[in-house]
Amino acid sequence: MTTSPELSPVSGAPDVRDLRVDGRRLWNSLMQLAELGATEKGGVCRIALTDLDRQGRDLFSRWAREAGCELRVDAIGNIFARRAGRNNALPPVTTGSHIDTQPTGGKFDGNYGVLAGLEVIRSLNDAQVVTEAPLEVAVWTNEEGSRFVPVMMGSGVFAGAFTLEHALAQRDNEGTSVADALAAIGYAGPAQASAAASPVGAYFEAHIEQGPVLEANERVIGVVEGALGQRWYDVVVQGMEAHAGPTPMELRRDALLAASELVVEVNRIALAQAPHGRGTVGWIDAYPNSRNVIPGRVRLSVDLRAADDTVLLAMDAALKQATQRIGALHKVDIGVEQVVYFPPQAFAPALVSAVREAAQQQGMTWMNVISGAGHDAVYLARVCPAAMIFVPCLDGISHNEIEDAQPDHLEAGCNVLMQAMLQSAGVVAS
Repeated sequence: MTTSPELSPVSGAPDVRDLRVDGRRLWNSLMQLAELGATEKGGVCRIALTDLDRQGRDLFSRWAREAGCELRVDAIGNIFARRAGRNNALPPVTTGSHIDTQPTGGKFDGNYGVLAGLEVIRSLNDAQVVTEAPLEVAVWTNEEGSRFVPVMMGSGVFAGAFTLEHALAQRDNEGTSVADALAAIGYAGPAQASAAASPVGAYFEAHIEQGPVLEANERVIGVVEGALGQRWYDVVVQGMEAHAGPTPMELRRDALLAASELVVEVNRIALAQAPHGRGTVGWIDAYPNSRNVIPGRVRLSVDLRAADDTVLLAMDAALKQATQRIGALHKVDIGVEQVVYFPPQAFAPALVSAVREAAQQQGMTWMNVISGAGHDAVYLARVCPAAMIFVPCLDGISHNEIEDAQPDHLEAGCNVLMQAMLQSAGVVAS
């Protein structure tokens, strides 16, 4: 990876700090891609490895070839569109995201990062700028995980978080495997799916925030310093069903009452670790779910997140202590099984600084933020320097058909992306 705070590592290289992307072209591309799987409420339903996903991949691939890029597809279906540099022996400066959506997805989640990268390529072509290192735009497979698990599958395989064989063997609710789905849409590529086979010099990802922080603070650019670690749990509270009338209150083993206290405790655990602690019970199932029967069993999910692993471990310990106390108080058994763990991930300080400097140089309002959600950049950060750029989304709403973002904010984020990529790739004298 080449770096230069002046954006001009080669003597006589042009000063590209005033170069800007075509915001209207970026917006039009986003709207055209959004037509594939468009919903009545204005969103997008384009599930991973379906025919609509194929159409989206085909459209991106056509646009990338028209921009002069060379394409390759790896064995998990990740697409890489490469713009040559002067020294193609250098590892590329890569950007990208995903184009698969949630069933009730929006136009911008993931799609913005992919098409912002394409717009950088197009704008550099327009300005006839040559970079020292090559540039790449990546489309990562099955980031959302709405059809196949694990989530962030393509980037996870690329970064070695799990094996290609494991990913290809996963099946959807209809029994279709990832391997069969990739073959069906024509994106089971021949290239090796690993960073070892295809090293990356630096990785940037532009994304809508998917939260309300930037909007609340009236900032256009989020300089993402890292991503929260996550621990997910399946919890089972086992009490005893009994008749709601004859059973005295003091003799009950009410699983729902205990679960309700645990929900409140999860909230307290997160509040005690402000500002980045998060605690959520997002799913709950009570049995037998009858109005005149004391619930005998409750199953629920717990999602804990923090920016520091020490804090996340403290939250884990607090959760287990709370289950012991609540279980003893209400004479119920509470079982806790951890089912997901993502360690907190700091992004590369030099790349984070490049994002911040680009926003400052262009006179944009910005703030440092931490990503509360998982993104492909989190896996890429395990194998190369990585950073992210956030822009606001209306009311912080995402994974929703009404997801929205302002064209000028999207353009601003794309301009920051371009300058940060140029700083890492270097600019060649004309």
